[in-house]
Amino acid sequence: MNPRSAKAVDVLAEVSGNSLAETYRVWAPRADSVALEVNGEPCHMHRDDRAWWAADRRMRPGDLYGFVLDGRGPFPDPRSRRQPSGVHGPSEVVDDARYQWTETRWQPPPLSAGVLYELHLGTFTEAGTFLGAIERLPHLVDLGITHVELMPVAEYPGNRGWGYDGVHLFAPHHGYGTPDELKHLVDRCHAAGLAVILDVVYNHLGPAGNYLGQYGPYFTHRHTTPWGDAINLDDEGSEEVRRFLCDNAIMWLRDYHFDGLRLDAVHALKDTSPRHFLAQLGAEVETLEAMTGRHFVLIAESDLNDPQMVRSRDAAGFGLHAQWSDDFHHALHSVLTSERSGYYEDFGTLDHLAQAYREGFVYAGQYSAHRGRPHGQPAGDVPGWRFVVATQNHDQIGNRAIGERLAHLTSAGRVRIAATLLLTSPFVPLLFQGEEWGASTPFQYFTAHEDEVLGGQVSEGRRTEFAAFGWDPASIPDPQSEGTFEDSRLRWAELGHAPHAELLEWHRALIALRREHPSLRDGRFRDAQVTVDDSHGRLTIRRGPILIACNLGEEVATVDAEAGARLVLVSHPDVRLSDGAVHLPADSVAVVSADSTDGPG
Repeated sequence: MNPRSAKAVDVLAEVSGNSLAETYRVWAPRADSVALEVNGEPCHMHRDDRAWWAADRRMRPGDLYGFVLDGRGPFPDPRSRRQPSGVHGPSEVVDDARYQWTETRWQPPPLSAGVLYELHLGTFTEAGTFLGAIERLPHLVDLGITHVELMPVAEYPGNRGWGYDGVHLFAPHHGYGTPDELKHLVDRCHAAGLAVILDVVYNHLGPAGNYLGQYGPYFTHRHTTPWGDAINLDDEGSEEVRRFLCDNAIMWLRDYHFDGLRLDAVHALKDTSPRHFLAQLGAEVETLEAMTGRHFVLIAESDLNDPQMVRSRDAAGFGLHAQWSDDFHHALHSVLTSERSGYYEDFGTLDHLAQAYREGFVYAGQYSAHRGRPHGQPAGDVPGWRFVVATQNHDQIGNRAIGERLAHLTSAGRVRIAATLLLTSPFVPLLFQGEEWGASTPFQYFTAHEDEVLGGQVSEGRRTEFAAFGWDPASIPDPQSEGTFEDSRLRWAELGHAPHAELLEWHRALIALRREHPSLRDGRFRDAQVTVDDSHGRLTIRRGPILIACNLGEEVATVDAEAGARLVLVSHPDVRLSDGAVHLPADSVAVVSADSTDGPG
């Protein structure tokens, strides 16, 4: 056991969250005096030589408190476990031991064999709450999902938003429900056989309700990010800031029983320390695994195309379990839609898609026209199950001007091709809520900032951003409008109607196929034989005895198949197998098996 990691976890038990503690503590090196105010009554605090302030005070669940800094405040606790009145209100004492877990021997399925499902709690159901999501878990089980990935739930401003502007990282958003209700959602997922991954944001905090700077040097001018000053990971005071973030990660895994974390935009974690923050986090999570006997995963969202993310720490890597890889999405999306603006200018041919299948990264040191420089490094011996890929996710839909899904941009046939290439890929596939039935609703960018000036700046910034790409500003949904949020809510009644029901069955069949055929779960992506004919829009992929044949061209395509092969799945009624060849009409795909023994594994 790493002694430093063990110590870190011990410290967490002492200071994270002030949950029913008898001694309440807060790190506030920027204050000359600090008082703990409980239900309106102040209590003086004493400072130690590390700028931790403490006061002995017995409190009860439901008590409201905050900290008064140099006579200003009270401000919420940086480690608040609940903010019942939002980001600006008092913190509430929570009894973390009160919830009675029913899953006592739960272990998550391996990520390498997983099918992930990303969802936004506010729009996933009509209720838009932790408890409301439980009602739809049978749908996910029936679909064949193994891991549910929740978009961020940490307390953020207003009553609706994506969650990436959270400011109270230890407190579940009050609009979704209570801490116990979040635990109940995780508990019910586990009872249904579903692992749960939480999206966490450590690269920045939102602008409203962010009081951390009042307490200490949580941010540094030494580095900048798209959101302003960087989180302080390597400047004066950074040890406590790193401790704050690691404690937060461990809290979600230990106290809420999440099975893993998706780390947002780790390329924006600016850290020149000898030991990178991600390596520290990975080591501490491994210590927690040993202490709890449970398996956890850490998944990085990275724009760097750098295998260092997932290489072991012994090999100078960060030791994370997997990383999102956008190259697969960009290559496939640009082929299906012919879009070439923005980062899609680096893609657009079937050769790019073939490169994603063969190498993991399309850009592994090659020149990127979009960036104006070489980008990425070769994945080397990194296996496919270290990459999480998607044809749609919250970013790729929601960061479009009007939030269109793939089903809104291309033909039904091409949507089925996309699903097939995703779910038969050698990577870990991720679906975004509603993708499986071609939901008619968009997923748009929405906020509810209470500060009218800030809200106006967000709305105007959105219009200006997309007007530069030729969009009519009047057609761009206002993020601050409640209608933008409501338009993004899933309509579950669609499942029983065409064409949604048929597309849902297609996804179910593909996920079942992936589960039943070991060759489709094989992460050795370099064993995939990929053939392209860009001029005719033909793509074939052989993975063991399985052949995936796609026709993106305008004419009927003929693809050779092995003797004795059989059709397993076809997207179009005119697909046929005869004379040792598969015949495919335009915008169709077929999955063919040459080995009847390659069955349930």
